Amino acid sequence: MTFQIKKAAVLGSGVMGSGIAAHLANIGIPTLLLDIVPKEVSKEEEAKGLTLEHPVVRNKFAQTALQKLLKQKPAPLTSTKNVQLITTGNFEDDLEKLKEVDWIIEVVVENLDVKKRLYEKIDAVRKPGTIISSNTSGISINAMVEGRSEDFAKHFLGTHFFNPPRYLKLLEVIPAKTTDIKVVEYMKQFGEDVLGKGVVLAKDTPNFIANRIGTYGLLVTLREMQARGYSVGEVDSVTGPLIGRPKSATFRTLDVVGLDTFAHVAKNVYDQTTGEEQKVFEVPAFMHKMLENKWLGAKTGQGFFLKEGKEIKELNPETLEYEPVKKLKTPSMEMAKQQKGLAAKVKTLTYAKDRTGELLWSILSPTLVYSAELHGEIADDIVSIDQAMKWGFGWQQGPFEIWDAIGVKESVEKMKAEGKDIPVFVQSLLDKGFESFYKEENGDLYYFDGNDYKIVSFNEKVIDLKRYKKKHGVIKSNSGASLIDLGDGIALLEFHSKSNAIGLDILQMINFAIEEVEKNFKGLVIGNQGKNFSVGANLGMILMEAQDDNLFELDFVIRSFQNATMKIKYSSKPVVVAPFGMTLGGGAEACLPAAHIQATTETYMGLVEAGVGLIPGGGGNKELYMKHLKGLPKGVQVDYQYVANKVFETIAMAKVSTSGEEALENNFLNFADGISVNPDHQLYDAKQAALSLANAGYKAPLREKVPVTGSPGYATLLLGAEGMFLSGYISEHDLKIAKKLAYVIAGGEVPYGTLVDEQYLLNLEREAFLSLVADPKSQARMQHMLVKGKPLRN
Repeated sequence: MTFQIKKAAVLGSGVMGSGIAAHLANIGIPTLLLDIVPKEVSKEEEAKGLTLEHPVVRNKFAQTALQKLLKQKPAPLTSTKNVQLITTGNFEDDLEKLKEVDWIIEVVVENLDVKKRLYEKIDAVRKPGTIISSNTSGISINAMVEGRSEDFAKHFLGTHFFNPPRYLKLLEVIPAKTTDIKVVEYMKQFGEDVLGKGVVLAKDTPNFIANRIGTYGLLVTLREMQARGYSVGEVDSVTGPLIGRPKSATFRTLDVVGLDTFAHVAKNVYDQTTGEEQKVFEVPAFMHKMLENKWLGAKTGQGFFLKEGKEIKELNPETLEYEPVKKLKTPSMEMAKQQKGLAAKVKTLTYAKDRTGELLWSILSPTLVYSAELHGEIADDIVSIDQAMKWGFGWQQGPFEIWDAIGVKESVEKMKAEGKDIPVFVQSLLDKGFESFYKEENGDLYYFDGNDYKIVSFNEKVIDLKRYKKKHGVIKSNSGASLIDLGDGIALLEFHSKSNAIGLDILQMINFAIEEVEKNFKGLVIGNQGKNFSVGANLGMILMEAQDDNLFELDFVIRSFQNATMKIKYSSKPVVVAPFGMTLGGGAEACLPAAHIQATTETYMGLVEAGVGLIPGGGGNKELYMKHLKGLPKGVQVDYQYVANKVFETIAMAKVSTSGEEALENNFLNFADGISVNPDHQLYDAKQAALSLANAGYKAPLREKVPVTGSPGYATLLLGAEGMFLSGYISEHDLKIAKKLAYVIAGGEVPYGTLVDEQYLLNLEREAFLSLVADPKSQARMQHMLVKGKPLRN
């Protein structure tokens, strides 16, 4: 049985359904988006003479959802062009079209009868072998498939996406008892390799994995907050980044999710459980009052938080009035900040004898016990539970990883002293003389399965650099970067400075890496697994040297950066760069000259130096200009001025792509570069690209002269900048930066169409950079960015 999903259908065009359709379109799958037919025409439709029979009215719900995709923030589409891959329709006129698709995803209202009636209609029209799945967040998969044909039942399962589908990594795959194992295996592989998701196999239990534990943890937090007299703001100041959770912590998360959605998910488990467990899933009385008042969070403008003018206020659950936000400040929070690594921070906080420790222990201990009690019931292994919480709720550590961090033995002793029952699964770990749920040996990761340790299996495309280095070692390393042998003749240069900012340490390693690769390897990948690929050059170092008038030192640094980017470009072995997340300024400059760029869907690339009073200094202006020229069709009369205008606008406005696809549209990438949908597969994909280039007999590009617009082009660019200044769009200092940038891109005072060499353009770039870095107003911009984290308009 072989499956291939070339075309899909999404049934239900609400926020979730349209988001899933957008995600499918982003990866190039043509998708049919269907919804119900409206029961009545609106006054506007009536005024246009439209009736219930008109296609515009009949397809209204799906069509409206499609238009919303173009306006939503954060954007569900990686490029607005992708909307063309989505075709709209309705359940009455277009169900026959389901014969043409390979995967049908149902995303209608969470009502078993409604779903079953729709499945009956689908069963009558689908072709045998078509996969059908439900995006339900908690209705029983087995109950839904009852009464369906044998072929339908074999190909039916749950595929629970998390909202928003483009950005949240988790996909829970839930087989029914009737689902063919080959369908389950295919959807797991498809989910990882094509949809780019982190896939966990869940069992058909209430709310599956992530929502079951996540909702429990949130309700325990609400209970403990009330019982112990903490405020909403105090809880959020502890339950966010401090313990490896998202910035939105507990209550901002609830406001974003929506209290109505949260209450529905909680009720789903409440209705299907009994005893003490059921009590936890009872939503507190004050939240029922909030629901009555329509204080649902972000969607209604107020929830646990309310913005009044510029001030944000928090809800007092006792009085239901809004008060100034309170934050918890305790000695343990300060102590935790001094600890190295998240595990040590969490341990320090959890056992602290102050209000932070009291709150954290009261929240974490029941959540950990609950997770262990559900082992075997909601998933077959602890790895699935941990990954579901990390990928679905943004936890940096799953429950069993947290338990390892705080110490299993130590925490169990404390739990027993408090009279808590210890789950059999946890007790069996300790009885066997083990002290952690996970262990690492020779770079391999093992987990406890209730009896012994089993190796954690990963998709072959996942390369975890931390474990890889433990297993295979490092060729050479300094404070900024390490060179690693990735195998098969490919080396990897990993950045690991603070924020992966590019300084002399990284530049030295680029030079060493290319020399080493030219002698001993087939190719080089430049990549890492930090939070972002690189936020640019080391701004703090540049500002310090500039304030000390060390222009000679800065000249040396900029020359070194330019030389390194030219080494990347003209290496005799292919250099592939793998940017992801923020790839700004110097980070983008390290990518542009490479033989191949392997980006991700979420690569945000831009030359943003204008925001700190500078222009790119490492060859970025030249490379982006040349990339634009190379992107033009061969043999076509080139308007160099048009190209110069585009490059000038991109750099002067500090434009940043909002996706890998937009980076392609902005010419940071070209058509031959790649985009990895699954970020975990990026280094594997980059390695394959390097091997492919090497095996195809890669030759370094020839050094060619570059045609520039010269004096006439400079005058044209200047005219636009001065117009913006006179209109009040830019400041006098912005105009100064724009003039320097225009001079560099135009290639100085030479005739239009003059061919100049790259070093000439690099010299112009370096001179302009050094003159701006010495300017007090540019230094003020750099200072402001370093202190406040946002641009200064002076």
